[in-house]
Amino acid sequence: MMEGLPFAAMGHNTAMVLAGTTALGIAAGTVGCFMVLRRRALVSDALSHATLPGIVIAFLVGLALGVEGRSLPLLLLGAAISGALAVAAIQAITRWTRLPEDAAIGAVLSCFFGIGVVLLSVVQALPAANAAGLKGFIFGQTAAMRSGEAATLAVLALAALAGVALFFKELRLLAFDEGFARAAGWPTGRFDLGLMALVTLVTVAGLQTVGLVLIIALLITPAAAARFWTDRLGIMLLVAGLIGGLSGGIGALLSARFQNLPAGAIIVLVAACFFMASLFFAPARGLLARTLRRARLRASLGAAR
Repeated sequence: MMEGLPFAAMGHNTAMVLAGTTALGIAAGTVGCFMVLRRRALVSDALSHATLPGIVIAFLVGLALGVEGRSLPLLLLGAAISGALAVAAIQAITRWTRLPEDAAIGAVLSCFFGIGVVLLSVVQALPAANAAGLKGFIFGQTAAMRSGEAATLAVLALAALAGVALFFKELRLLAFDEGFARAAGWPTGRFDLGLMALVTLVTVAGLQTVGLVLIIALLITPAAAARFWTDRLGIMLLVAGLIGGLSGGIGALLSARFQNLPAGAIIVLVAACFFMASLFFAPARGLLARTLRRARLRASLGAAR
């Protein structure tokens, strides 16, 4: 794509990438709401960083089996397995030791990401290995996506949305009153694993688009922005999905329009702009509305004296 190319001339592949990134943004914003409400944003961060060793190991397995190492399904499968192992490790450390969850998250994140960086350096030193595409999974590489890969991304994102719709009641109970659910005999551990599976699905879907470093921002920022606008979960999910979808779509369009703009970073920056606008201008919780309410309260108190 050339810089300054009109949108109408960008072709089928760009349209597919646009649809895929928009679907990813909607899914990430929706699933991220439950992580924000449960105050577990750091778990998402650990999970995203923990996918790196799985990607590199899947690449090596592909080379050993004679499969194309850059095969996206193979790499995403490796990322999913590695992320699931990281979540299981965090839960095991929290359950079987006296360490708090944040310490377990920090240990698992640094361990898995360090292993991934070492393996990546080893792979890049192999004379027969073409690992040029692997670095794209760290910061994202939307421009290199083919239409089939974008379709795979969209399918994974839609699967995550279907999971939220199917288990909405359970996820709502887990987010707002886990103690009551546990006392009532609900399998909260299974619900939590299901939520982590949805987060893993969104993380894996977003690796090539925004990368494992920035996917945490796409998961958390739209949900955090939506929280300023409402106290109702249903509306929060809709607003977060809208913000996430607009962030993905606008970021992909800008990256396609201007060749030198990395799509992953632009998508995250667009989401950050929505967050800042919500922070200042949301009518219920925004800083401007709170300042005006306090000013009116002070004025009314002064007039009453």
